[in-house]
Amino acid sequence: MQQAKSVSNLAGAAPDPRLGRWIARVLAADPPRAPSLIVTVWGDALAPHGGEVWLSALIRLMAPFGINDRLVRTSVFRLARDGWLAARTEGRRSRYRLTAEGARRFADAHRRIYAPPDTTWEGEWEIVLAPPDVASAGQRAALRDALAWEGFGTFAPALHARPAHRDAPLPSVLTLAPFATSVTVMRAREVPLRDGGALAARVAAAWSLPSLARNYRRFIARFSGAAAALRGAGIALDPAQCFAVRTLLIHGYRRTLLRDPQLPAALLPPQWPGTSAYDLAHEVYRLTQQAAEHYLAVTIAGDGETLPPADRSFQARFGGYA
Repeated sequence: MQQAKSVSNLAGAAPDPRLGRWIARVLAADPPRAPSLIVTVWGDALAPHGGEVWLSALIRLMAPFGINDRLVRTSVFRLARDGWLAARTEGRRSRYRLTAEGARRFADAHRRIYAPPDTTWEGEWEIVLAPPDVASAGQRAALRDALAWEGFGTFAPALHARPAHRDAPLPSVLTLAPFATSVTVMRAREVPLRDGGALAARVAAAWSLPSLARNYRRFIARFSGAAAALRGAGIALDPAQCFAVRTLLIHGYRRTLLRDPQLPAALLPPQWPGTSAYDLAHEVYRLTQQAAEHYLAVTIAGDGETLPPADRSFQARFGGYA
């Protein structure tokens, strides 16, 4: 991690040995894939500052994670090919920015990752009925996956449902052929039956909650070590280490959280670990935010630029920061 040390020296802070060991263990135990980690860095660090960066600066940002310049170049090329990024060149230099579609994807992920859990629910369900005779098996599987991303569980082969919230838009997949003319969407409340099977009783199976709970507990076990090291380091935190911890935190958190339908508390088991995971992510993010932003600014300055101010949504992450 020579790059991290050189930048921290420039920032005038000394690395913390305990935090350094934690970062090394996490990278060794679960080496992040380059394209996925770049998406995390872009969404967490770059998007709130305009979402645009020189390739050379991005290469420097990724070096502390063991991702070399060749892997960064290849990954950025793939992200551009997939519609996330757009490039422009000045001489031999390349600069990348978010496309409109890339910005939309990040905005959706931002809402899910950083917003406090919404525990309110009035007992109403949003239901999608997709008859099996109007689409191929592949199309139905694509619909199921798209609805799962939007928080729907599968209660039967043709029945998908999620707790209804007034501000939740309908999934865009429902406007595409063949679903736009064949799928039925409704809002409904259950009628209590003495011997009937309530949807709430099938929640754990519809959303694989036991598996999700195990993932949350793994996240808590891993990042509790970072929280303890940060608390022990006091106020003299190394910017490069804080950037690494904050990035690894969001990378690990989003991989678990984006599989979470974020059900209201009334539908979750007692002592749901997702609540503790959110609190832990909030604490680690708060402890690393200021120093991590300093590291980002110093790295961007290596190309003779000033880091643009963060947008208002950045200050509202995890309930808000001073």
